[in-house]
Formats: sequence, C-alpha cells, structure tokens
Amino acid sequence: MLKVLLYLWALPVTLPGMLVALIARSSGGVLHRVDGVLEAAGGWPARVLQRGFPFSGSVAAMTLGHVVVGVSLAALTATRAHERAHVRQFERWGILLLVLYPLAGLLAWARGGNPYRDNPFEREARAAECAARNAPQPPASAGTHSTGR
Repeated sequence: MLKVLLYLWALPVTLPGMLVALIARSSGGVLHRVDGVLEAAGGWPARVLQRGFPFSGSVAAMTLGHVVVGVSLAALTATRAHERAHVRQFERWGILLLVLYPLAGLLAWARGGNPYRDNPFEREARAAECAARNAPQPPASAGTHSTGR
C-alpha cells in the first residue's frame, strides 16, 4: 500500500515524464522498465540533455518522478544509482521538489557555491551513487524488462 501512495504522490511529475519518454520512443529512443521505474534512452530528449541546462550543462540523465530519461542505455546504467536517489526524492517531496530543487541551487549559489554541485539534492544523489559503487552488484539482467526496440 505504501508503494502505491509513493507512486501517487510523485504522479504529477511522473505524468509529464511519461510524455517525455513517449517523445523519446517516437523519435527513435527505447523504453525499459527497471525496478518500477520507466527509463527512456535516446531520441529527441537525449539531444536536449546533451545540449544541457543553465548551471549544470550537459547531463547524462534526468529524473521526472518515476521516469528517468537518459542520453543512451549506457548512460542510464551508469547513472542508475544517482537517478534512483532522485526518484526517492520525488517519492518524499512529490511535486514540491520542482520548487525545492531550484531553490536549493539558488541558496547554494547565494552562499558562494555551485548551484548544481552544491545543491543538497545532488549531494544526496552523489552519496547514493558512491554507496552503490562500494556495494556488491546484482546480475545486470535482474529486474530489467524491455518495452522498446
């Protein structure tokens, strides 16, 4: 029951994420479901990620609720632990994260830091990434279901 509530809480951000994933699929990308998260690789959204965003520049992947969009399947695999931390943040904060994340970056910048690297949400994701690197890894095919090409 708790998992259902977490999905519902993040749904206002997941729905636009699903739209981005469908755009990726219709523009040559692929979709996969991994551990309850829809992952989209390639297509038009990948070009947007490669072009980059203010303060962060080019990124390998981006999370929108329970959807992760990446530049490639390799990028999704490489960033999975980091992006899953962002999924958990959306489960915790819901749509509020869309306001809290940029405010946290602005606060980091106002304190003389980098709005991306010093953002506490990014620090948490990097810590999860580091912990995953030091933990034993399950087989690569565990929990992966393809829904794309």
